[in-house]
Amino acid sequence: MRYLIAGGAAFLVDLGLLALFKNVLGWPLWLATGAAFLLSFFFTYTVQKMFAFTSMAPHGIAILKYAALVAFNTAASVLIVASVDWTGAGWVAGKVIATVAMTVWNYFAYRYWVFAENPKESRA
Repeated sequence: MRYLIAGGAAFLVDLGLLALFKNVLGWPLWLATGAAFLLSFFFTYTVQKMFAFTSMAPHGIAILKYAALVAFNTAASVLIVASVDWTGAGWVAGKVIATVAMTVWNYFAYRYWVFAENPKESRA
């Protein structure tokens, strides 16, 4: 449940930035989508690590893994949002679809890879 709450808050930050860049500043959709996703990086990392997974994994390793996942997710987000927008469904629908897909795969990536604690360190 905490994962979904944290993810919902992260989605609102990301969507708000996307709307600001696209609708207020007039940026192209691909740039607005990518920039919003990347700028929400630290908020999402912090809320997932501290609140959702209460992980004690070292920040250095976790943030490197998280950054790799963000790079993959950024490309996926841009591709999904642009593809759905191209169909006429709109960029908001694309963002929702991208978020649902990422919610599923990110849960497992966070739990078993990004925020997984080293068993040797947890016993010490």
